[in-house]
Amino acid sequence: MAELRPPAATTPFAHAAESVRAMQFRDDISVQEIAAPTGLAPDSLALRGDVRPEAEGEESAYGTGRLVLLYDVEEPAQWNGPWRIVCFAQAPLEPDIGTDPLLADVAWAWLTDALKSRGAGFHSASGTATKTLSKGFGSLAAEGDGAQIELRASWSPEGEITPHVEAWAELVCMLAGLPPGSEGIAMLGSRRTTRD
Repeated sequence: MAELRPPAATTPFAHAAESVRAMQFRDDISVQEIAAPTGLAPDSLALRGDVRPEAEGEESAYGTGRLVLLYDVEEPAQWNGPWRIVCFAQAPLEPDIGTDPLLADVAWAWLTDALKSRGAGFHSASGTATKTLSKGFGSLAAEGDGAQIELRASWSPEGEITPHVEAWAELVCMLAGLPPGSEGIAMLGSRRTTRD
């Protein structure tokens, strides 16, 4: 005989998803639910965040991110629990900032500090921070020099899920050059630079 699952509204995942969908974010970031990847867990929810998007439906020139909340009652061994959060955040940088040897360490510290500042307990964290430098040639020469920081991370959350989502949104804004308290401050165009 098949095991009966409790009604959707009373499952831990349904409760967490309802809480996330009710969240409000600072004005500088537009967050929306997107289709979650399949095959990672029985239950999942995905979000997209764009810092000051220029037009509806377009990715931001300042920074963007994705977050996927996963839930599996079978508790996969690498998760060490039933929950897992996978996130991605990236932002363009000034080329001179992109050469900073500590940039990757700083990006990871911003994530862990954002989680800790919200009391978002976590364990089994892993991730990569990648910085890239680029230079356009030929028909792309007008794009000039550029740099980008990208952080991919995952961790197993403890307690309520919403502080983890808040920390991710803060990380996306931080990478874009908008620390907490900078809401409403004007930005002088994209940080992507061009050379004449």
